[in-house]
Formats: sequence, C-alpha cells, structure tokens
Amino acid sequence: MRQLVLDTETTGLSVEQGHRIIEIGVIELVNRRASGNHFHRYVNPRRPVDPGAVQVHGITDAFLADKPAFEQIAAELWAWLGGDELIIHNAAFDVGFLDREFRNAGVGRPLAEVCSITDTVGMARRLHPGQKASLDALCRRYEVDNSNRDLHGALLDARLLADVYLAMTGGQSALSLDSSHARSGHDRLAWTRQLGAQDRPLQVRRADAGEMEAHRQRLAAIGRKGRLVWSSDLPEAP
Repeated sequence: MRQLVLDTETTGLSVEQGHRIIEIGVIELVNRRASGNHFHRYVNPRRPVDPGAVQVHGITDAFLADKPAFEQIAAELWAWLGGDELIIHNAAFDVGFLDREFRNAGVGRPLAEVCSITDTVGMARRLHPGQKASLDALCRRYEVDNSNRDLHGALLDARLLADVYLAMTGGQSALSLDSSHARSGHDRLAWTRQLGAQDRPLQVRRADAGEMEAHRQRLAAIGRKGRLVWSSDLPEAP
C-alpha cells in the first residue's frame, strides 16, 4: 500500500486571487512506513510573494528567481503522485492550488478524479471534537517533535504530518511489521522485494546516538499511556 503525505507553500492564501505554489514536499509511505523516497521542489511562481506569506515560510522572491516554473516540473510531479492516496492537512487548500497549477500546465486531471484524498484536519476534528486541529497542536497531542519548525516548509511539514497521521491511525502499528508479512521468512523476503521494486534498492541505516535516544523517549511516552508490548532496554548507541 502506497500513501503520499503532501504539503505545499504558496505566494498567498487565495488561488482565486492568482496566488501560486512555490514549494512542494511529498513523503512516501509504503505499508505504513516511510520508504525513504520523497519529492521536493521549489517553484518560481512568476509573481511576487506576499510579505505576510514570507513571514510564515521565509521563502523570498530572490530565492525563487532561479527555480523552475511549475510547468517544468508538472509532468514529473503528476507521474510521481501515481493515483495513490494523498494525505494532506487542510486538503482543500493544497488540492485547489495543485488543480489550478496542473490545469494551467496542461497536465493531468483534477486530483480527486485519480487519487483518494485524506484530509487530516477533518480526521482530527472527528477524533478530538472542540480541540485545535492545527499541525502544531496535533504534534503536541501526539508528542511529535516539531522543535525545528520555526518557519513552515513543505517537506518539513509533510514529514511532521506523516508522523502525526501514523499516530492518529494506529500508533505503535506503524513501528511493527504488518502481520501479513511477518508469518514466514518467505513472506518477509517478498515484502522486502516489494519495497525495493522499480530498481530502488532497500537501504539499511543503523540508528545513531541521537536516534536511539529519541526512540527511548518515544517508548517512555508510550509507556506512560499504556502497556508497552516490547522492552525499552535498548543497547547503548556506539
């Protein structure tokens, strides 16, 4: 199962007023795990970025001056999305901008016709009625570290949203092998080959000291909420 967690940054708030996309970030999940693949581009909007928007994401006209226009990346992005499920925070905003950009570029169709779209704002409001549903609020609720989020950024926010989405829809299940792939060595081999499909070799990277400590803290947080299903006695990182 392939899911794509997507976020954009724009020149302003209203696509109807001619505002445009200036950054796109997409994180790929395969079977509820980050695959390590992502799509990230900055885009020259060929119009000024509103000063208020710069205060939110810090992306200036000067920075965007040498970046490609959307029509130069439209076909690549359309192919990358591939008709899979899109997971987006406040989906109507991003999808409205993307549909307009794809239409102007003469590429593709409305996203809702080819992709299923999951709006995590709506999901959060159903799960936590009356509570704030911003990405920052959900990061606090699900103990996702967003301390590096001084400014908004499409790829950074997509990564944070991926963690929030996995926590909202299954918690620890995101950290364990799916049972359908854990029954035998043959099944695990087939699952590994699936992840490495399309000439994308599966990369194995050992956790460093900081990642080990972050994992200990995550286990401790899970333990405060309920019973742990595995031990938090981890070996010391080298």
